[in-house]
Amino acid sequence: MELIQNTADLSAYLAADDVIDHHHPLVRETAARLAKGVVDSYAYARAAFEFVRDTIPHSQDSGDLRVTWRASDVLERRTGICYAKAHALAALLRAEDIPTAFCYQKFDEVHGLVAVRFDGAWHRQDPRGNKPGVDAQFSLDGERLAFTPDPEFDYPVLYAEPHPVVLSVLKAAPDRPHLWKTLPAAL
Repeated sequence: MELIQNTADLSAYLAADDVIDHHHPLVRETAARLAKGVVDSYAYARAAFEFVRDTIPHSQDSGDLRVTWRASDVLERRTGICYAKAHALAALLRAEDIPTAFCYQKFDEVHGLVAVRFDGAWHRQDPRGNKPGVDAQFSLDGERLAFTPDPEFDYPVLYAEPHPVVLSVLKAAPDRPHLWKTLPAAL
């Protein structure tokens, strides 16, 4: 599948905002800790991916009822669904000047992940979190995502900001059970 940027301006994929708050002290501290001792930006991207995938449980898997959407809140509270975990990973990557986009897959609901830009190409990564039947890995040599979508229902657009439909659902949810009832079925 050919991935399509929703804006030609690559700097948009490095931007900070209220959601991807990579200027926040906790995001900066976490990025600095992850960057310590890595040899290059590839190794940093892998370390950030594994940190989010492995140390921030997916709230559905852990039973956590809290809903997070801002990157710094995901890092502080150590919980989030796929969208929130993608926001945290994007903030950590953008904090180290790695262009990062938001992308989505369509199943019964829309699933969120990110794409990183290396060597002039975008590579999708899924920090959802592994469990039995899910084995997402950081890869620049072909996708190793949590779920294999039907190409007919895979969204090719790379967004510089989280999709507004996704963000509005996250912000409106008082808890995860409510969120589960309102997850978007399409973008």
